[in-house]
This record gives sequence, C-alpha cells and structure tokens, in this order.
Amino acid sequence: MDLRLDGKVALVTGGSRGIGRAIATALAASGAAVMISSRKAAALEEAAAGMAGSVGWFAANAGDAEAAAACVAATVARFGAVDILVNNAATNPYAGPLIEIDQPRADKIAQVNQWAVLHWTQLAYRAWMRDHGGSVINLASIGGFGVEPAIGYYNVTKAAVIHLTKHLACELGPGVRVNAIAPGLVKTDLARVLWESYGDTIASKLPLRRLGEPEDVAAAAVFLASEAASWITGTTLVVDGGALVSPIGLT
Repeated sequence: MDLRLDGKVALVTGGSRGIGRAIATALAASGAAVMISSRKAAALEEAAAGMAGSVGWFAANAGDAEAAAACVAATVARFGAVDILVNNAATNPYAGPLIEIDQPRADKIAQVNQWAVLHWTQLAYRAWMRDHGGSVINLASIGGFGVEPAIGYYNVTKAAVIHLTKHLACELGPGVRVNAIAPGLVKTDLARVLWESYGDTIASKLPLRRLGEPEDVAAAAVFLASEAASWITGTTLVVDGGALVSPIGLT
C-alpha cells in the first residue's frame, strides 16, 4: 500500500495537542506539508517545532467563522493548496445529565463540534478541493453510536459528525472523499480524568486489553488520506480497541 503523501498539503484543526498533534505529526512524516491550527499560538509554536517536515501554524478558534476563513486562506497562501482537511477540534464544557444542560454551553459544543466541521469543509472546498479534489477526515467518537450519561450532548454532536460525513461524501464525490474516525478512549488531556481514574479497569475489558494512544488514531488518518483509501468515502472507521464489541460497551 502507498501511504506516502508527498506533494500534498494538510490542514489539521485542534493540531497542537492530543490526537490532532499526533495526526499532524504522522501526516508530515508521510511527506505532506502541514498547517496546524488551534486557539493558542504558544502551544501551536511548540507543537510545530517538535514535528519533522514542512509544518506551519495559524492560531484560530475552530468555531470562529472569520478565523477559520483566515486559516484556510493562510494555508493556501503558504503551501499552495488544501488537499487534506482534518476536522479534529472539539470541546466539551459540560458534564452531566442532558436534561440539565444550559443553552450557552450547548451552543458552544454544537458550534465547535458540529457546525465547524461543516464550515471548515465548505472553506476548504471553495478554496481548493472543488477544482482539485481532496480528502476530508472528521473526528467523531464511538460515543456517537450510543448513550453515555455524563457527556450526552457531546455525543449528540459526534453522532451528527457521523451523519455529516455520509452526507458530504454523497455531495462532494467523486472529487472529494469524506470519511470519519470514531476513536474509543484515547489517552489525551481531554479524557485524562477518565483514563487516569478508570483506565486499567476499562482496558482489562477491551478485546485488545489496552487503551488507545493518539498515534493509533493518527495511523488511521494517514491511511484515509492516502491513495490506499482511494475507493473509500462516507465511512466511519472505528478505532477503539474493540470497545463496541466488549462487555463494557461505550462506557
């Protein structure tokens, strides 16, 4: 399989840490020029400095429409294209029963996790992919397939990402492929409380007997971005160590 991405340009949102950083690192190692984006310039600068290859950064809140447009424009200006878009940025400022969530936090979750996925795709499509083709990879979650009491609205938006992926794949083919990755519990800062508190118990019940690392998801992203996946679109690739088929289900 040819997993090289030489000559391609990738833009990764939420690229300064965790899964986004691992994906950006892997794309750059596979030969792509990479632009990483997140809210904080200092974190982006540090992340980019630690990646081998041609890597730039642009500070932008994924849910800010003007910042998103500026980031896509900066990517084209610097690298000449946007062949690969990874919609990785996400937020979850609320944990608790879905019935108790307030509108401001619900709006923030939907703005970043759901609307931004569509908006950044629109921007990349208009700036480059409509005329030149490309690959969009959306980060969903296995939570989008079921029910978890503490992060219900987060998972509602991830379920929306799975459906957005299908719909966009139908609309944008044949030139643009659109796929999603649905990770299980991965050892990132966002999920630190969960894996530090219950990680050993959860891992012991997974068929593969370990939690995920950001690099596990990154490998899937490189595959989906590459020519090896040239006849794959509209799918959600589950990367969860077997959580969906384990006795613990989604929890």
